[in-house]
Amino acid sequence: MLKIALSKGRIFKETLPLLAYAGIVPTEDPETSRKLVLDTNQEEVKLVIIRATDVPTYVKYGAADVGVAGKDVLLEQGEDGLYEPLDLKIAHCRLMVAGPPNLPPPPRRLRIATKYVNVTQRYYAQRGEQVEVIKLYGSMELAPLLGLADYIVDVVDTGNTLRANGLAPLGDPIAEISSRLIVNKAAMKTKSQRIKELIGQLQQAVADKATL
Repeated sequence: MLKIALSKGRIFKETLPLLAYAGIVPTEDPETSRKLVLDTNQEEVKLVIIRATDVPTYVKYGAADVGVAGKDVLLEQGEDGLYEPLDLKIAHCRLMVAGPPNLPPPPRRLRIATKYVNVTQRYYAQRGEQVEVIKLYGSMELAPLLGLADYIVDVVDTGNTLRANGLAPLGDPIAEISSRLIVNKAAMKTKSQRIKELIGQLQQAVADKATL
C-alpha cells in the first residue's frame, strides 16, 4: 500500500494532473466526498486528505508514505525526518513582508503578525533586528489596519488582497514558494522501488508541463 497525503484546494487541483501522468486517478472527488481516505484506480494507492499544515507531520511519522506540501509549511515546521526529492513547480507564490506603503518604520521594536513564526524570527535575526512576533491563524491583513501589528509576513500570490486592504509587499521576498514532493525516510527504504518509480513519473510530468 502506498499512501499519498494531500490537502484540499489549490495544491490538490494542481497535483491531480501530475498524478494522472503517473497513472493515479482518484475514484471520488475530494471536494464533494466526505471520505478522508480516497481510493484510486490503482488498488494499492490511497490518497489521504488532510490539512496542508499537517501533511509533513503525517509523512514524517509514517502515517503517509509520501505527500505534497508547500515550501512555506516546510520552512516553518522544519524538514527533519523527511526527504524532499522533487519541486513539483505548482502553487507558486512568495513569502513576503507586507504593510502600509510609504510609511517609515515606527521608532520602536517592530510588531509582526504572521502564522510563520519560526520563519519570521529567523528572517529578522539574520538581519540583526529584534522584533515582536504575534501569531495569527488567518486574516493577516487586519493586523496593521487595526493597529495590532506594524507589518505582516504572509504568502502573496496576486497581491489583490493586500491592495484591497491598503497594504503592499515591502522589499524582496523572504522565499519563493512552490509545492514539493516529500517522502518518509523509512518508506524510502521499505517501498523504495514503488516510490522511486513515482518520483520518476512525476519528474517527467513536471518536465513535460514546463515544455508546453
